Amino acid sequence: MNKATKVGIIICDRYRTCAGGKCLRAMRNCEGAFSVYKESGAELVGFTTCNGCPGGNVEYAGEEMVKNGAQVVHLATGLLVGYPPCPYIDTFRDFMQHRYGVKVVLGTHPIPRKYLELHTKLGTWEDPSWNERLAPTMADEATRVAYD
Repeated sequence: MNKATKVGIIICDRYRTCAGGKCLRAMRNCEGAFSVYKESGAELVGFTTCNGCPGGNVEYAGEEMVKNGAQVVHLATGLLVGYPPCPYIDTFRDFMQHRYGVKVVLGTHPIPRKYLELHTKLGTWEDPSWNERLAPTMADEATRVAYD
């Protein structure tokens, strides 16, 4: 096995009490946005919230994660599937990539079925720009159900 990729995870502050179970399970099982680490595995080097809108902690957390060796920072699936989805997610990604030279991935665990169904009914993700944002977290039906 190759040396594990060091990752940081930033979650939406709305879920600040989240224990990270789905994100950590997906990282351990290389599912969802972590599927790209099947060969190398992934090692968590940081886990925190954005600190609420407009994401005041993103600047400092990103810096800390990079100092701790993060090669990739994942913006958690909750930023995509919460209602409403995070209006700053693209800004967070662009800022960290440019400021710290770190790859930023949108998503962690696979999108649970219940969120896919809800956002489909609401039309939240109809704009074509969502296809790219959601791609790392899309999964087959059985996996979506397993993450409900």
